[in-house]
Amino acid sequence: MTRTDEKVRYLPESQGEDLTPVSAASGVENVLRMLEGRWKLVILFHLFGGKVLRFSDLERAIPAISQKMLIQQLRQMEADGIVRRIVHHQVPPKVEYRLTDWGQSLCPALDALLKWAASRGAFEDVPTSGDG
Repeated sequence: MTRTDEKVRYLPESQGEDLTPVSAASGVENVLRMLEGRWKLVILFHLFGGKVLRFSDLERAIPAISQKMLIQQLRQMEADGIVRRIVHHQVPPKVEYRLTDWGQSLCPALDALLKWAASRGAFEDVPTSGDG
């Protein structure tokens, strides 16, 4: 006998919780906490598309970041479930990083944010903090 989800090839999606302005704001605050920091989004963009990069590859790809900061940002993203750290037990040690499936699912959301920002016009027209 075939299972229902095999027949229809999808699993029913659960209904999301009813959001209130307070719960939505809290959720957005939690998401922004996971992505805050000068380098996390840059690291994400280097890992999008299923790329698996060694620590040294990330250092070369982002030359302005210090080794300490790169380690700190990667550890935070690993703790949040966005990045997976793969340790190969060999000499010399080899450590690679890749996005989790959940981390990879950020790509369309960030793409939508870029499109939203671009719809305003040139990025250089966006006021920085401190501008009126």
